[in-house]
Amino acid sequence: MPLQICILETDVLHPDLSELYQGYARMFQRLFENQPIAAEFSVFNVFQGNYPPPGQRYDAYLVTGSKADSFGSDPWIQTLKRYLLERFLAGDKLLGICFGHQLLALLLGGRAQRAERGWGLGLHRYRLEHRPQWMQPAVEELTLLISHQDQVTHLPENATLLASSDFCPHAAYCIGDQVLCFQGHPEFVTDYSRALLDLRRPNYGEQLYQSALQSLQDEHHGRVVGAWMLHFIAWNR
Repeated sequence: MPLQICILETDVLHPDLSELYQGYARMFQRLFENQPIAAEFSVFNVFQGNYPPPGQRYDAYLVTGSKADSFGSDPWIQTLKRYLLERFLAGDKLLGICFGHQLLALLLGGRAQRAERGWGLGLHRYRLEHRPQWMQPAVEELTLLISHQDQVTHLPENATLLASSDFCPHAAYCIGDQVLCFQGHPEFVTDYSRALLDLRRPNYGEQLYQSALQSLQDEHHGRVVGAWMLHFIAWNR
C-alpha cells in the first residue's frame, strides 16, 4: 500500500516561476516519482489557511520551504506551529525542508535565526555525521541545492545531527524515527535553482551570484534524499 503523505505547503511561487514549476508540492511529487517506495499525496497550502480535515491521518506530514522567516510572528506561522505540535504529540512523523527544517527545530526546543554568513546559494556540500539504517542509498558526501539566509543555530536537545558544513553546521537532523529535516532542497532541480538565482540576482551581489551559478554545474543528491525520506517514513511504520 502506498505511503500517504500530507504536504503542508508554506508558500506560493513567484509568478515568473509558477507556470513551469507549479509549486513546492508539485516539486516534491516529481521528486518522489519512480522511487523504490510508492507514495500518494494530499496537499494543503497552510500559508493560505488550508489544513487537513479533523481526524484525517497520514503516514507523514511534510513542511515545505518558504520565503517567510520561521521565527516570524505571522499569524499563519503561529497556527502552523500549533498544528505541528499537535501532530508531534500524537506521535505522527514530521519532515521539514528549509523553512520547515527551521520551524520544527524551533518548535521542539532548538533555535533558528538569520545566518551570520549571509545567503547560502547554489549547490552546497555537507559532511555526513551519522548514517542511520534508513539512509539508503549510501553516499560519501551529501550535495544539495540551497537558497536560504536563515539557519538552525541550535538543535533540539534530543536531535541527532545527520549532516553539517562549516557554513551550515546543522544542515540535517532527525529526532528518533519521528522527525527528519534538511536545510537544503531535495525537491529543487538545477533549472529551477538557476531561474531563482536570476530572479533574485539584485539581492545577492554579483560575486555571490556568479559563484552560486558556477556551482550548479555539479551533480546534486536530491533524488537520493527523496529516497531517504521515503525510507524514513516507512521505517517502523
